[in-house]
Amino acid sequence: MDIRFTESRPSTIGVEWELPLVDRGTGDLAPRAPAVIAAVQERLGDHDRVTEELLTNTVEVVTGVHETVGGATNELAGIIGEVIDAAEPLDAQVMCSGTHPFAQWDQQEITADSEHYTTLIDRTRWWGRQMLIWGVHVHVGIDDRDKAVPIMNAMLAYVPHLQAFTASSPFWGGTDTGYASNRALMFQQLPTGGLPPGIDDWRGFETVVDDLTKTGVIDGFKDLRWDIRPSPGWGTLENRVSDGISTLHEVGAVTAFVQCLVTALSDRLDRGETLPSMQPWFIRENKWRAARYGMEAEIITNAAGDERLVTDEVHDLVTRLDPIAERLGCQQELHHLDTMIAEGASYQRQLRVAQENGGDLRAVVRHLVTELRESL
Repeated sequence: MDIRFTESRPSTIGVEWELPLVDRGTGDLAPRAPAVIAAVQERLGDHDRVTEELLTNTVEVVTGVHETVGGATNELAGIIGEVIDAAEPLDAQVMCSGTHPFAQWDQQEITADSEHYTTLIDRTRWWGRQMLIWGVHVHVGIDDRDKAVPIMNAMLAYVPHLQAFTASSPFWGGTDTGYASNRALMFQQLPTGGLPPGIDDWRGFETVVDDLTKTGVIDGFKDLRWDIRPSPGWGTLENRVSDGISTLHEVGAVTAFVQCLVTALSDRLDRGETLPSMQPWFIRENKWRAARYGMEAEIITNAAGDERLVTDEVHDLVTRLDPIAERLGCQQELHHLDTMIAEGASYQRQLRVAQENGGDLRAVVRHLVTELRESL
């Protein structure tokens, strides 16, 4: 199978942000996305910037292609403002996290007119119906398809960094799971979900897609739900690790982090270097540690098995990536990662709000709604 890779301008970015809608009165999820999407599409005159998702309680906001993180976050702020305005008359509000604090998965509506989602649920059944989860995807442009797989493999070392800093799903169906990111472990139950398999090069990627298509696992490469994957149609590497991110500032920080990491790795390939890799079992362990312990995770940092606190690693990475951030115009956004270390990740803030309100998870929903709105 020959898969064409649309070569992109290097380091260009695009962001996809999944946003759940909640009822103003109850805080429970509200199946009003179709009406909100229709209203926003009419206002914007554009059907590409707000789209449907698996569930009718979710609006996905999609940016165009941007050179800078600031350009992408400015566009996101404008579109989400329209979503908030369109939701208001429907008594719906917008929030974001990896999971909803107390909603029940079996009470949610599937987007019925989508053959893609109908097929997914028909195949995955109970596990597919459980996917009451949200995430943020960051695309970074790559100028040569032969870079895509080596950069993907090297980026796996940063899965725990991205998982820990975006962890926002401590609750599931009203229960404190004890995990910073319950979403991470839920999502990998789907076929092709989770970490990508071992692939050496673009030909290996084509072989995997061909094998999975022939055996009926997928209909095409778009059905690969890997945490990090090439996106051939866009000519990008797509980071899908992140939980639903609760504020625009944090989306900007994570987008800058991914943009700088991919650019740094691409630069190394241009210099003829071989990118480092870690044992697959270390990568799996790191993902679990970040999902379980979040910002307090001790992660494995290299093939020798050295370990370090994830926040210390990210702090030093911000310093090392600063020259690239200056070149890309995203220093301010990248350095917000240090602010996140100081203020805590979304899962920590949610747990704190729940504790301060005697375990009332409706207060957590109100907190998430306010946090998002105030960050725009």
